[in-house]
Amino acid sequence: MPEAAVAGAIQWASLGPLLLTSAAIMGSPGPATVSLVAAGSVYGVRRTLPYLAGIIAGTMVVLAAVASGITAALLAIPAIGAALLWVSAAYILWLAWQIATAPPLAEPTAAPPAVSFAGGTFLGAANPKAWVAIAAVFASARLADTATMDAAAKIAALTAMIVLICGTWLVAGTSIAPLLRDPRRARVVNVALAVSVVGATALALLH
Repeated sequence: MPEAAVAGAIQWASLGPLLLTSAAIMGSPGPATVSLVAAGSVYGVRRTLPYLAGIIAGTMVVLAAVASGITAALLAIPAIGAALLWVSAAYILWLAWQIATAPPLAEPTAAPPAVSFAGGTFLGAANPKAWVAIAAVFASARLADTATMDAAAKIAALTAMIVLICGTWLVAGTSIAPLLRDPRRARVVNVALAVSVVGATALALLH
């Protein structure tokens, strides 16, 4: 009986639209997703897994903040909002430099400290696009009658989408890897990826 009551409290018809909205908004290019493509193409999936795990963990921090209702309060304080944006931008510039100067895949290279669990967690939590996107998706539908059940259902659904979206972007980066075995092409592709990371961050900052 309790299980039936819980099942009945979930508005399953709203789940599909929520997932589609999250795929469109959260899955669009941004600092974290573009950096996953770049890191995956330069360092490969295995060496980028800690960075992927960090981005997922950091994004989960944002999701928890949105679910608890403290997001609006934090972003309403100008000093905190500005600090979040500019610290994130500084980290992205550091990461872009690491990607732009990475050697060709033919040369052995270890992932730099920036492409680590700590670095990924920092970017996931400080990513300005994540705060806006997750807040928008969270408010786009209602999955349950009570606030607690609604928040729990959304956290479960969006957690799965965060893992799926980030993992997909990382794997997509490996398709570029063959271009990085030639030193000349590698330099062009690495610089282009670094510029894309910076560009995605600039767009997030402007919006």
